Amino acid sequence: MTDPIADMLNRIRNAQAVLLPFIDVPYSNLKYRIAEILLKQEVIKKIEKKHNKTKRIIKITLKYKDNQPAITHLVRISKPGKRIYASSKKIKSSKGGNGFIIVSTPKGLMIDREARQQNLGGEVIAEIS
Repeated sequence: MTDPIADMLNRIRNAQAVLLPFIDVPYSNLKYRIAEILLKQEVIKKIEKKHNKTKRIIKITLKYKDNQPAITHLVRISKPGKRIYASSKKIKSSKGGNGFIIVSTPKGLMIDREARQQNLGGEVIAEIS
């Protein structure tokens, strides 16, 4: 697999399309941090680290409102073949402020508003609303 972050986002998108209650994603620190941001922004219900003898996974419990997914728009921006970087002034607002953009900065992953407040730029990971 060349892009594990895109795989995680696709699993979330596909699971919400068929109203699954949760998904399992192979564990990595970056994917866990992305899941923490989704939890903090209240677009998923819960995350759990789980592991058995050979594999570690992240169990993500999805959130729905009246049988509609909480996440309506989920796009991977920076890809392995074409990295997208932006300065703090050039990080745009997502969906007129209704969504958020996940940015990888020198101080870790954060959403676009936090990056602009701290005057930090970095790699634009994904756009979510």
